Amino acid sequence: MDLDARLTVLGSLNMDISVTVPVLPGPGATVLGGAAVIAPGGKGANQAVAAARLGAGSGIRVRMVGCVGDDDFGRTLKAALTREGIDDEAVRTVPAAPTGIAMITVDESGENMITVAPGANHEVGVPEIAALSEPAAAGPARVLVISAEVPVSVILAALGTASAESPGASGGVSDSSETGDPGGARRLTVLNLAPAPAGADIGPILEARPDWLVVNESEAAAVLGRPVGGLTEAARAAADLVAAGARNAVVTAGAAGAACQCEERGLSRTVAAFSVRAVDTVGAGDTFVGALAVALADGIAPGEAVTAAAAAGAAAAARPGTQAGMPRPADIRAATGFEWPLGLVK
Repeated sequence: MDLDARLTVLGSLNMDISVTVPVLPGPGATVLGGAAVIAPGGKGANQAVAAARLGAGSGIRVRMVGCVGDDDFGRTLKAALTREGIDDEAVRTVPAAPTGIAMITVDESGENMITVAPGANHEVGVPEIAALSEPAAAGPARVLVISAEVPVSVILAALGTASAESPGASGGVSDSSETGDPGGARRLTVLNLAPAPAGADIGPILEARPDWLVVNESEAAAVLGRPVGGLTEAARAAADLVAAGARNAVVTAGAAGAACQCEERGLSRTVAAFSVRAVDTVGAGDTFVGALAVALADGIAPGEAVTAAAAAGAAAAARPGTQAGMPRPADIRAATGFEWPLGLVK
């Protein structure tokens, strides 16, 4: 792996305000919780942090593209990226919008409820799409991770940009990339459709042929228009998402594990969850996505990459905090016994 390999994340940056409660509140209910914790978050920034921590030893340099407000939260978020060694030059400060905020409630079992005020994330647009084609975004890995806390038009434009740069690309598992490494001039796209855009027509997103589509059960249900629960239904949903346009699809099923379907190889695999004591599941999904992107960028075969991502997500669930709980390779080994496959565990 070239020491200047790049992994770019296009997505949201939020300040998280988290409260732990005995039980999640129902409609109209009020519960008393512990002290509020204010910390950096946002799906895009979380995925960038996870990728930076797991890809550092392979020379994978992470770049964040997105928007924050011209306020203390925005400055704090950019500083957090810098501390992780993430390039934040393409994080635009928007004077007229506040930084995004996520209000998170976590119960004693680690389950959570999240409400997001997008703020500056809704300003992501033409400048950010242009940033994807700048030379700083290039490199042998050229993996582009996209999360859905930005406008649908931006998701489509980003997928279109990647497709234009790699005509005929087959999704990272072609004859030019037998292990999932995009290589050469390819830009591999990993789309985390989380949350599934409410009220939006998902068809054009699937027709844009993302190389990898990653969703959880509720997001898969929203896209497919039917309930999805458990590993068997997750596997069926992954196959249907590939039939609908994604080149490869992963459906995560929480404590049950994850299922993946790969179009070109006809690979269908379910991965049982790693057994951990869940403390806080808020960052687990974002860790999964960041870990999957790093594994694919480093040439790990698709099935093994999903297994590695599942181990990373489980390790994150076993640690408190969102970005604070995102694991390094040694943390994955300690929590799950799984050796991160990139040779980073000392």
